[in-house]
Amino acid sequence: MSTQIWTPGMAGPLDEFVARVTRMVTVFTAENGLDEAEVRIELADGSRHTLESTTAEPGFGFFSFTPHGEDDDPPRRVIVPIGAVRSIEISRPDPERPFGFVLEP
Repeated sequence: MSTQIWTPGMAGPLDEFVARVTRMVTVFTAENGLDEAEVRIELADGSRHTLESTTAEPGFGFFSFTPHGEDDDPPRRVIVPIGAVRSIEISRPDPERPFGFVLEP
């Protein structure tokens, strides 16, 4: 069995994908009476990242995210193809981990 993710046709409008995920975070926080939510993404290679923010850039089947890091970690942005996403999890923040997803204006 193949471990690759099949997406029909082209990658689709990534700005709409990012907007819908952001909307889901907003709804989740409102439904659960939270000020912030923790958003984690798992990629096809098994790596998991707690997200600080995400954007539809650079497009062309790719989007990018900023993972939370430790205070002394240099800032970074990760660019991945949309097909590399295995799952996105929205949950109540864990006080032991950095959290908080920045909603775009």
